[in-house]
Amino acid sequence: MTVFDDLVGQDRAVAVLRQAAAAGAEALAGGPGTGMTHAWLFTGPPGAGRTSAARAFAAALLCPDQGCGHCDLCHQVSIGSHPDVEVVRPQGLSYSVKETRELVLRASGASTLGRWRVILFENAHRATEAAANALLKAIEEPPPRTVWLLCSPSPDDMVTTIRSRCRVVTLGTPSTAAVAHMLTTRDGVPEIMAGFAARATQGHIARARRLAQDEETRRRRDSVLSLPRSLTTLGHCVEAAERLVKTSAEDAQEATGHLNESETSELRKIYGEGSTGKGLNKGLVRGGAGAIKELEDRQKSRATRIKRDSLDQALLDLAAFYRDVLAIQFRADVELSAEDHRADLDEIAVLSTPEDTLRRIDAVMLCRERLAANVNPQIAVEAMTVSLWRPRS
Repeated sequence: MTVFDDLVGQDRAVAVLRQAAAAGAEALAGGPGTGMTHAWLFTGPPGAGRTSAARAFAAALLCPDQGCGHCDLCHQVSIGSHPDVEVVRPQGLSYSVKETRELVLRASGASTLGRWRVILFENAHRATEAAANALLKAIEEPPPRTVWLLCSPSPDDMVTTIRSRCRVVTLGTPSTAAVAHMLTTRDGVPEIMAGFAARATQGHIARARRLAQDEETRRRRDSVLSLPRSLTTLGHCVEAAERLVKTSAEDAQEATGHLNESETSELRKIYGEGSTGKGLNKGLVRGGAGAIKELEDRQKSRATRIKRDSLDQALLDLAAFYRDVLAIQFRADVELSAEDHRADLDEIAVLSTPEDTLRRIDAVMLCRERLAANVNPQIAVEAMTVSLWRPRS
């Protein structure tokens, strides 16, 4: 077993990364290292495994056996404890220029174990324009043996100047069969549940795992997919929109509540709150107020991002539902992601036209665009549900 075995359905990308890891080892040995470069951009649809691919590549670069998957170094990269790998996860809606400059400064240091210094930047497209410019300078003139691994849904999500200086690794959507096999063999999920989760998520590996293992996730999906049939009056449209927005807010609260408390408590301890004694620096305690305020701002931004991500996932489920309706209307021989809601699909397919279905899909996608543009979620979702109810109005 190697570090690349978890990359489901990504044979082409794995071949490229294996060759680059071999070239990296050659460069460390004093050879030309043709095929290895200092900046990489991992792209692909949500759930394809961009971060997993970047992490596997980092392990392959730092492992003497190019990613054997069982040595201490591979294990350290896997669990996030390797001293030469820094994983950057933007917590809020964006990544600031201040944070980027601090990151670039840390990246300029030499590796601890003498191989490579790896910066794995998840969701690099969230860097602001000023942050992207600061990152560009580091990529243009990298320190020796520093490797940047940037992750983004699409190459077009990154500024052209950064994209042109990176080698792009494009990941595809894994097949349903490949995801189901992974859930069965590696996570011990029963075959029927694995097949359902893989089909329902259309190749999104992380969500397929959550759907297969968490009943609450399945309940929330059922609630979203039951929405189309409930839209029979204007009042029902408003109620449905309110439920969607409220659920996303609850998801954000659940995901961040305990984390916020632990972060705040730890920071207060660092600044001496609750400590006693003559040697206590009162100025340090007072100075913690600014740091706590900054932390609270980051936590608020993180909660907003998680809320938007949760709502966006619900919208993607709705779009997939109407895609299935369209497939039924055209009698297309394709796999249906919402097969478990087949009665609802068939009813809506009979009671509407393909043109109606396309308008409904457009309404869902327009809602996503409005939310990305920071439109009030309640207003954006209400406009969508009304359009789903009466697509021709």
